[in-house]
Amino acid sequence: MEKYKMILFDLDGTLSDPKIGITKSVQYGLENMGIFEPDLQKLECFIGPPLQDSFAEYYHMNENDILKAIDYYRERFKEKGMFENELYPGIQAMLESLKQAGHKLIIATSKPTVFSEQILEYFAIDRYFDQVVGSNLDGTRSSKTDIIDYILNLYRDYDQNDFVMIGDRKHDLIGAHNLGIDCIGVTYGYGSIDEIKGASPTYMVSSVEELKQILGNESK
Repeated sequence: MEKYKMILFDLDGTLSDPKIGITKSVQYGLENMGIFEPDLQKLECFIGPPLQDSFAEYYHMNENDILKAIDYYRERFKEKGMFENELYPGIQAMLESLKQAGHKLIIATSKPTVFSEQILEYFAIDRYFDQVVGSNLDGTRSSKTDIIDYILNLYRDYDQNDFVMIGDRKHDLIGAHNLGIDCIGVTYGYGSIDEIKGASPTYMVSSVEELKQILGNESK
């Protein structure tokens, strides 16, 4: 019996490794705000959560400065940052397998929808997804709770037990808990094992192969 009919995937740190593109674009945004951060590793914390939350939390920016920093970030990200990115090994094969097994696959990301769609097209994996739901460019619908809620409302004919959210940061798992659906935390992305464990995922996996096995076994 197929348990998860609707599989929701985070994008950054779950399907692809966007480290270079995101951290260099954040670095560019900070430089234009007069903040110089030469160590890209210190900017990995920006991978996953909404940008406005990260600029506020890590650089204590006010609302106006956050908007300026995001504009600068997008200036570089649109030109080159979104393509400084690579799929994790095994992702395309897993998506192909899940699609052939009849699952509906949905992107649920805090990245703006328009950028997410371009990235999926760039990797030639857009054909696997029934829906791409991200944030709006004006910053609305950026929390994972809001994104998952939007998806659940799109598919009201399905039961909550039909859904699972997969992500590499606590925000993905907290959003799933807030909406009463199962979640899988992946530790090969940018959330630490402690972060993932602390968010109490239904399952926790350390590799794409392990994720594929769990989703495959749930279909039997």
